[in-house]
Amino acid sequence: MKKIVFLFAFGLAALFAQAQSPAKIGFADAEYIFSQMPEAKQIETELQTLQTQLKKQYDGKVAEFQKQLQQYQAYGNTVPDAVRQNTERELQQLQQNIQKLEQDSQENLQRKQVQLMEPVYTKVGKAIEEVAKANAFTMILTNQVSGLDVVLYADDQSDISDLVLKKMGITPQAATTNPPKK
Repeated sequence: MKKIVFLFAFGLAALFAQAQSPAKIGFADAEYIFSQMPEAKQIETELQTLQTQLKKQYDGKVAEFQKQLQQYQAYGNTVPDAVRQNTERELQQLQQNIQKLEQDSQENLQRKQVQLMEPVYTKVGKAIEEVAKANAFTMILTNQVSGLDVVLYADDQSDISDLVLKKMGITPQAATTNPPKK
């Protein structure tokens, strides 16, 4: 009987302790935070510059391929078979090089984006952690993952996005760039 009373008392104490400290959950809009950071424009500019350079290289290779293809088509059957076969191999090689250049360009652009964004993610993550601890949040969610809403409803007091910006020394801009809160 003493064991049952002890277990009952222990269960009540645990329930009471849990009731005293409810979970405080907030969310942060990572896209909004990033859009407000000064680094955002610089990163966007660097990525656009790299993309322009890569596109110029690609367009040059495509123009070279098209020029050689037109020459090949203009000569048609007037050239010896050996020359025609050699030209066809060269055209195939050029086409393969263009495909590889396109693939390499995409990979290069993605690597550069990861390289530029990694310190930003670290900075934002640290600021979110500090704001969460300072405001006694037990959990912080993001409002979107891969374009899908994770937080379907939250009151504005749960949104710590502006607090995170302030923690990083950034004054949040007008709400025109901030998507409507749910």
